[in-house]
Amino acid sequence: MNQDLSIVSLILHASFAVQLVIAGLLLVSLASWSVIFGKLIGLGQIKRRNDAFEAEFWSGKNLNDLYQSVGNRTDGAPLERIFASGMREFMKLREKRVTDSGALLDAARRAMRASFQRELDAMESNLSFLASVGSVSPYVGLFGTIWGIMHAFVGLSNLTQVTLATVAPGIAEALVATAIGLFAAIPAVLAYNRFARQIDRSAITLETFIEEFSNILQRNATQVH
Repeated sequence: MNQDLSIVSLILHASFAVQLVIAGLLLVSLASWSVIFGKLIGLGQIKRRNDAFEAEFWSGKNLNDLYQSVGNRTDGAPLERIFASGMREFMKLREKRVTDSGALLDAARRAMRASFQRELDAMESNLSFLASVGSVSPYVGLFGTIWGIMHAFVGLSNLTQVTLATVAPGIAEALVATAIGLFAAIPAVLAYNRFARQIDRSAITLETFIEEFSNILQRNATQVH
């Protein structure tokens, strides 16, 4: 007797526990793909906006004018917000007649480091979810497989004659859970590694800008506001 061993048929004929595991893995996979596409778009926008602001910053534009233009933007780059936070703190202390260049620079750097940490946290959002999907999904799929195999052997215990034809469907149904677990895990792991590298490069860009802008502020710290 021919048996339908297609993926859909195997899932439909699997035990309830295995079906529950597969359904959970498919939902997790869908959520991870949503995060992946969101990160692809978001990190791409961040890079383009950072590059655009860097070009504007190093074009020789007056820092006060640049600060005013940055303050009016609602979709600025992380570099813009770091620049604005440092410039804001620097100008605030200048208005209070603080003349100690060290105090001016330290305050601006602290403000920029705090802004840097906020930007880094925003870029890393949902990254831990991808890491969890990549590490846990194979084990969840394996649990479904073991449960399915146990269920299949319990069913075979009532048979007087066991052949490969009677064993194969139950084993195949169970192995589908492992396959779905890998289907959920592999894209999540690949995406996590790629995004982690992109975020590391963005973090280096932000930290380099903080150091370069700090040098500029240090040169301006002794000038009259």
